[in-house]
Amino acid sequence: MSSSAAAGTVSSRALRASLLGLVAVVLAVLVAVVQLWSAPSLDGGPWEDHGGTGGADGAVTAADGVLPDGASVFDDRYPGVANLDPDLLAALREAAEDAADRGVELVVNSGWRSAEYQDQLLREAVTRYGSAEEAARWVATAETSPHVSGDAVDIGPWQATAWLARRGAAYGLCQVYGNEPWHYELRPEAAGQGCPALYADPTQDPRMS
Repeated sequence: MSSSAAAGTVSSRALRASLLGLVAVVLAVLVAVVQLWSAPSLDGGPWEDHGGTGGADGAVTAADGVLPDGASVFDDRYPGVANLDPDLLAALREAAEDAADRGVELVVNSGWRSAEYQDQLLREAVTRYGSAEEAARWVATAETSPHVSGDAVDIGPWQATAWLARRGAAYGLCQVYGNEPWHYELRPEAAGQGCPALYADPTQDPRMS
C-alpha cells in the first residue's frame, strides 16, 4: 500500500471515530434533556402544574404561595414571590435581568409556601411514591423546608435552569440537590468560591433531619 493510500485510510478512520464521538455526545445530551423533562417534581419543579389559585385538592390558594404559570421574579402581587427572603429575591432579579439580555426568561414555579401548602405537597408525594421515605427524596416537611422560610425558589423552564447552572454562582444562586435542577438557594459566598457540592437529594441534607 502506498504512503498516500495509508494516510487516506488513517484519515478515514479518524473521521469515523470523530463522527462516532459526536453522535455519542449528542445522544448523551438528548438523554439528559429527557431525564430532566420526565423527572418527578412534587416539590415545585419546573414541570409541575402550578396553574390557577388553588391546590390540587382546593386546600390552598395564592395566599399560601400557589403561583400561576409564568410568574416572574418581579411579580410582587403574589405572596409566593413577595415573601421570598429579600436578599434571595434581589439576587434572582439581578440574574433575571442579565438572563433576559440573552433571551432567557426566569420563571418562578414555586417560591415561598405556607406550612399548609407544604403539608399538602408532602401528602401528595407520599401518595404518589407509596412511602414517607421515598417522598422525602422530593418534598421536605413544613418544619424543615426552605420554601416555608422563604429561602428557596424553584425556577423554570429548563433553559433557565441550564443558564443558572452555568452562571448562577456569580449571583450567589446555587442548585442544592442533584435530583432537583430547578431548586435554588442563596449562597452569597459562591460569587467568590463557587457553589458547594450538591446533595444527592434532600434526605442527604442535614437541615432536613
